[in-house]
Formats: sequence, structure tokens, C-alpha cells
Amino acid sequence: MYVRQIGPRVIVQTPAKLNLLLEVLARRADGYHELETVMQAISPCDTLEFAPTAGTEITLACRWGWGLVSQGGEASAFGDLPVAEKNIVWRAVAKLRERAGITRGAAISLVKRIPSAAGLGGASSDAAAALMAANLGWRLGFSREQLAALAAEIGSDVPFFLTGGAAICRGRGERIEPLSRSVRLAAVVVRPPVGLATPEVFRHCRPADEPVPAAPLCRALATGQVAEVGKNLHNRLEEFAARLTPWIGRLRNEFARQGTLGHQMTGSGSSYFGLCHSARQARRVASRLRARRIGVVFAATSAITNNHLE
Repeated sequence: MYVRQIGPRVIVQTPAKLNLLLEVLARRADGYHELETVMQAISPCDTLEFAPTAGTEITLACRWGWGLVSQGGEASAFGDLPVAEKNIVWRAVAKLRERAGITRGAAISLVKRIPSAAGLGGASSDAAAALMAANLGWRLGFSREQLAALAAEIGSDVPFFLTGGAAICRGRGERIEPLSRSVRLAAVVVRPPVGLATPEVFRHCRPADEPVPAAPLCRALATGQVAEVGKNLHNRLEEFAARLTPWIGRLRNEFARQGTLGHQMTGSGSSYFGLCHSARQARRVASRLRARRIGVVFAATSAITNNHLE
């Protein structure tokens, strides 16, 4: 997450994420699942701009970066854009304002480049950006720990984006252990024409009888062994998501022919990714997959460090 402040106005470039490993350990009494996941922040980034106003209203203008403006949650190849009070960005800022005990207003604009309903964390990333921007723009002085606690109330993945880079996330995803060293990765990501709802995928999933450990993947990341990272990819949710849409199986077959180091679904889907030897290979694979007309395709690179304030 890259943050720039010009007077009271705050501009945030906030990334997507990939789940390099996602294991479902147990079903919890609160209805959530106990998880262990290794997440990596990647391009592309959404852009959020926050400006305090003299009134009390919080306004939000949201559009796709390529010019598509959301009109009542209009669907596109990239997914839906919830409007105003239904958008997690609006709700995050309103919740922070309530917690701070203030009534100040704000004008927020959000330019989306991360596809939605895709397992790429776009909504969670935007919510984290909104918390950080509002904290700075309104000069609230909340600590990182206070923002993280509030972020966990908003969504399971939101705290990760306040840390960024690469991290092991546990619990619902809100307990974050940053990885101090992580190799730079190049990937190709495909968001197929249909999305998947996270609650629906988790409703069908079954916790692992023999969980796949995160340690081998973390060692590969720390020692720069990209090929070993590819060999240790794992997502417990993929088999259950594949029962809900044929696109997961189709993308698995498409990537199997591309010579990537490893490939799998990210998050609860529907996006699928493959790790490549280099950014150059990622661009070539992305070009070939675009010709297959299987959805939104883009090459991505990982962000080793995050949350830089200018």
C-alpha cells in the first residue's frame, strides 16, 4: 500500500493479493472457519482518494479504471461495484468515524482495477486503504494496532492489507505474522466470466483431515526458491469451488499447458493464477491466455514491501 498525503487529501494505491497456501483447519463456533493461509500482495492496485469536507456526509464515487462507471451495481466482465452505503469502503469510513466519536464528512473516490468476486481481496484492500486514509485525513491518530482491530471487525482479510507484503494469516485471517523475507514473484491471473460468493464456497467446504503445513512454502519464499514456491502451492477451497462452477476445472486445464511453476485458485475464487519463471514469461503466458477468451487476464508481480507513506 503506497500512501501520499497532500495537505488533508490522502491518495492510496492499494494492492490485490494471492493466496499461495490456504488451509481450512476447522469450523468455528462463531460460524467462521479456522484458517492458515500464506498471502502475498500483488499488482494491480486500486486507487483511493480521501478528502475531508466541511459537512457531515460521506460520499463515495466508484468506477472502473478503464472508464466503466458503476450505476447501481452494474455488472461487467470485472464484477459488480456496490454503490455508496453498500460499499465496504463507505462502511469502513463510517465505522471509523463512529469509533472516533466525530461527525466530520468526507468525499471519497475509488478507481477499481482489481476484479471483484475473484478471490483477489480487492474489497478488503479498499477497506484497509479507506481506514488508513481517513485516519490520516481526519487526523485521528489511531495506532496501527487500533486500525487492525477495527479492520478485523470489517472483514477477515482487511487486517492483512494494513501489513501487506507477504504474511501468514491465521484464525479467520485476522492474526497476521509478516514474513520478513520473501522472493519477488511473477504471476498470471485469470478472472473468469463468473465470480464466486465467498460464503457459498465456505458453506460447501470440509476442513482438512491432514492439513498441509505452511512451513515448506515459507522456507521457499525466504530462501528465494521460486520453483519450490510453485511446488508448494495449495488451496483447500479449490475442490469445493470446482463443484460450483466448471470454470475452475477449465482454468486448471488451461494453465497445465502453459509451463508455469505451479498454478491454483486464489482465495475462494473464482480467479486462478500461475507462477512464472519471470515477468517476461508471465507477459507471454498472459498474451496466450487472452487469445483463449477465458475472462480477464493480467500479468502481476508481487510487492515485497508495503504501506509506504510519502
